[in-house]
Amino acid sequence: MSQIAIIDYGMGNLRSVYQALEHVSDDTTTITVTADKQTILDADRIVFPGQGAARDCMRELKNHDLLEIIPQVAKEKPFLGICMGMQVLMERSAENDGINCLGIYRGSVNNFAQVHAQREDQRERLKIPQMGWNQINQCTDHPLWHDIENNTRFYFVHSYYVQPKDSSLCTGMTDYGLDYASAIAQDTIFAIQAHPEKSSDDGLQLLKNFTQWDGA
Repeated sequence: MSQIAIIDYGMGNLRSVYQALEHVSDDTTTITVTADKQTILDADRIVFPGQGAARDCMRELKNHDLLEIIPQVAKEKPFLGICMGMQVLMERSAENDGINCLGIYRGSVNNFAQVHAQREDQRERLKIPQMGWNQINQCTDHPLWHDIENNTRFYFVHSYYVQPKDSSLCTGMTDYGLDYASAIAQDTIFAIQAHPEKSSDDGLQLLKNFTQWDGA
């Protein structure tokens, strides 16, 4: 049997993530939504979803006593971060006048509104938050891209984007006035800004790939 733990810290679209994972998993997989540290430690794979503001996310992680366990399990077993669950892997977010995050990776989370678009002709028609479908350019190979065509469209809802110091972390890039890292990966960690649970068949394929990924 394989156990997937979806981390529940009071934020995130947990029901949709659970249902999507349940849909793509086989009969040997058990999926649990939990904030219990031992259950998370015992799981074979970890999903770290999230939505909302960075400040609220970090506060709730602290309230649920999960600030230390997330970096630990992320380095030990297959780990999928989704949306805010990707952003707080960085050192610091510009949201809410600046919030320290988990610091698993060096880098920042920046506001689309505070950067100049690379293409002048798009500046006026880009809306914040980015809400809707956009392409992800798979800039490196990864097991979670298996059977997903390059430049496939995924569903996004966000006003901030990740900028890692180490560009080799980027496994997916998206153009929204500027090219930003919409997916990062290293060792046992894969994190994506888009919502695979809301991204139709290709999102389900990514989640299916995760249920079969050994972290290598």
